[in-house]
Amino acid sequence: MMKNLRSAINVVVLSLVLISTESSPTVCIIGSGIGGSSVAHFLRTYSNSEIGTIRIFERHEAVGGRMATVTISGETFEAGASILHPKNYHALNYTKYLNLSVRPSESDSSFGIWDGREFVFKTFTSQSKLPIFQSIVSFANSILFFFRYGFSLFRMNTFVEGTVDSFLKYYKSFESRPVFETVEEMLKWSGLYNMTKQTLQEELLDAGLSPRLIQELVMVITRINYGQSVSISGLAGAVSLAGSTKGLWSVEGGNQQMAAGLINHSDVKLHLNEEVKSVSFLGGNYQLNTSKGKIYPCGITVVGTPLDELKIHFLPEISIPGRKLQHTYTTFVRGLLNPAYFALGSISDIPKLVGTVETPDVPFSSISVIKKHKDNDMTYKVFSRRSLDDALLDQIFSVRNETVRIDWAAYPHYHAPEVFAPFILDGQHLYYVNAFENAASTMETSAVAGENIARLILSRLTGRKHLSSAKLESFGDDAYDVHADLSKSLL
Repeated sequence: MMKNLRSAINVVVLSLVLISTESSPTVCIIGSGIGGSSVAHFLRTYSNSEIGTIRIFERHEAVGGRMATVTISGETFEAGASILHPKNYHALNYTKYLNLSVRPSESDSSFGIWDGREFVFKTFTSQSKLPIFQSIVSFANSILFFFRYGFSLFRMNTFVEGTVDSFLKYYKSFESRPVFETVEEMLKWSGLYNMTKQTLQEELLDAGLSPRLIQELVMVITRINYGQSVSISGLAGAVSLAGSTKGLWSVEGGNQQMAAGLINHSDVKLHLNEEVKSVSFLGGNYQLNTSKGKIYPCGITVVGTPLDELKIHFLPEISIPGRKLQHTYTTFVRGLLNPAYFALGSISDIPKLVGTVETPDVPFSSISVIKKHKDNDMTYKVFSRRSLDDALLDQIFSVRNETVRIDWAAYPHYHAPEVFAPFILDGQHLYYVNAFENAASTMETSAVAGENIARLILSRLTGRKHLSSAKLESFGDDAYDVHADLSKSLL
């Protein structure tokens, strides 16, 4: 009698487990950067029992994707995605949720535009740290900018502010913000779609900016932020310009802590050093085969990393538009720049940030001081479109005590009109966060895309287009609270 009862109980328990498994599918996420970690976070935030196990596969030994740090002479610096905008509300919320410290970006650095022969524009600098002197220098530099670029500066600010205001619609509550099944739908809803159809230069000329401003200041900014010229698509360019405004910030100790923290708080099974080799859809379920020879069944699969240079085999095959990634070569040097290379007499005459115009005479996109140890000992970050060999570096630098080179497949190579990959790759439950990158590629745009993918998954699982927004409204309110706190810390 007891044996029969135990058997019956086992059958009931097994049935309940099977029912639970069927109703709460396993989600497998490929990539542990800000996009993949945001999907995991929002799935847990917005769902109760709809989602079962979440697995994240990372082919490298640490999480973070293109958010990474580098160590130079025992000190840590951002090697990948490095700055955030004061209105990047998801990232701000992450810092508050994870109790991370925020570090304001330097705003008093001297700046110059180098054309390969001379500085066509250079700001004043002050050796004094007294606020009164800093204010005087800042005012003098504002006059310098105005004399060179005139009222086009105000038109540029208006252009950027309009783009940011449109982007802020992605933080609205669920009642006023739908779930987006395509990138095009997402961009059209916010009013940003047309900006992907023509170049940044065309957008800015339409906005009344002068050719000088576009070919100098704007060109410098796009070369620094995207390694490309003003021929990039308009929306990506506007996002790049937003990355040059005041109030920029980063996470103390490294931005990759956001991804690591979200993963740690999302009840995730993390698979480090495990690359996904193939994804097969087999009768209602996905089968992931990895570099460790393991097989994982997944009800839902999310690709949270660019597919452009990965060799994942999909069965059935998927079709996405061809896309090149723009490689940015980042060279860190601890040493000292050579004033003679810039036709200057003293190291103090070289701006802390050297931007460049689009010309074959310049082998790098920018050089910036990221840490001043002493007057004759600094750490620099150099961006370029190709690797810089030792012979060239020895011309640019008079002293090189340590050199570290990194090759980043950093962002798409933008080309208007942009064509977008689908969010849903197979019509089933195979999702692609990085489809949104052809609009713009930043930490925050990845978080916004990740949040939409999480909502898209849940809406398709439940059959409801509009989910409860109680949690989102709380999250959104926190965003504005964090923004206020951060703004105070930046003053």
